[in-house]
Amino acid sequence: MRRSWFSKLSVIFGPRLPLNWLLLCLISIIVLIALLGSSSSSAFDSVTSAAKPDIYNNYRRLKEQAVSDYLELRSISLGPSRLREFSLCGKERENYVPCYNVSGNLLAGFNDGKEFDRHCEISQEPQHCLVRPPKEYKIPLSWPVGRDVIWSGNVKITKDQFLSSGSMTKRLMLLEENQIAFHSEDDLSYDDVKDYSRRIAEMIGLGSDSEFLQAGVHTVLDIGCGFGSFGAHLLSLKVMAVCIAEYEVTGSQVQLALERGLPAIIGNFISRQLPYPSLSFDMVHCAQCGIVWDTKDGMFLIEVDRLLKPGGYFVLTSPASRPHGNSSSAKKGSMSIPIEEPQKICWSLLAQHDDTFVWQKTAEADCYSSRRQGAIPLCQEGQDAQSYYQPLAPCISGTTSRRWIPIQNRSSGSLLRPSELEVHGKSSS
Repeated sequence: MRRSWFSKLSVIFGPRLPLNWLLLCLISIIVLIALLGSSSSSAFDSVTSAAKPDIYNNYRRLKEQAVSDYLELRSISLGPSRLREFSLCGKERENYVPCYNVSGNLLAGFNDGKEFDRHCEISQEPQHCLVRPPKEYKIPLSWPVGRDVIWSGNVKITKDQFLSSGSMTKRLMLLEENQIAFHSEDDLSYDDVKDYSRRIAEMIGLGSDSEFLQAGVHTVLDIGCGFGSFGAHLLSLKVMAVCIAEYEVTGSQVQLALERGLPAIIGNFISRQLPYPSLSFDMVHCAQCGIVWDTKDGMFLIEVDRLLKPGGYFVLTSPASRPHGNSSSAKKGSMSIPIEEPQKICWSLLAQHDDTFVWQKTAEADCYSSRRQGAIPLCQEGQDAQSYYQPLAPCISGTTSRRWIPIQNRSSGSLLRPSELEVHGKSSS
């Protein structure tokens, strides 16, 4: 007969071993096997967790839950006005610019050029849609290649507009099938712009336009900047030129300048001051910019005087001012000066060459208060407020400002002198 398992244990451990001891040994063996199995499982789990940490998984789940809870609470707080997707605007809004609506301005009674000014007060309620780019718009080329080559589909200028353009820099452009190329400085035809810039430098008493910085000319406001070639050349001389031109639905000069990576804004002198503080620029340049400077009792020149720093220059190039006959043999003062108002605002005519004139603003603030009777008055307190798009003021401003610092007093190694830095709340140390 087969003996029981307990009988076998009795034989092994002896006949005197009690049954209770046998049961205790059996239980101990079972517990030992369980402990060994548990430790093996823990070791396997530790290896698995090293590959995919539970901490990361838990953090990701908490983050996703937090985002879900936030969106749910936000949708509840919005109530009926929940977020919705915006559709694309119609093709008629392809050239939309806030506050500029020529047709709406005409209907409101604005004319004589004021229809091209900004009138936010009559702008219609904006449509809730996304303004689409032009159909053939491409991402501009990277700088500096994009300064000299732009995609023709990115700007609203047709071949006919290009051929009929009277700009002095038209010959610097090459209109190809899908690109507009501007001649670089290495091209011989670029000498037209370089010669023009050098001529201006000589007219203000410099040997070359590379000395603009040494003469204190660091910032230039270029009115009616054409294709931006003059501004691009000044930038190569480390002189910052800002283009400003009136609003145009097509063929925008501002759009051309921006595509080339040059700073530019929409603006004009029709009725409001430009969005710059007083005494902001070292030079104001106008080459065939289309402004009749003697109109409105010289208000446009007063605005230029507001923007110019003491000792700054106003450069005007206008073919309409060219006298009859051989101008190269004419002496200074014998030509027909296009505007007379500068004499009333303490400007002096430095030089004139063919159809280019250069005036310099006085560096002496006392000049404005010591002029003859009938001269343009100084602005009263409050009229010289530094706020944008204010009506043109018929008075001289900036004479009492702490920023009245002649540009010739600058050092050639820095853009701002220590006294100018202090005006802006900066320390020179």
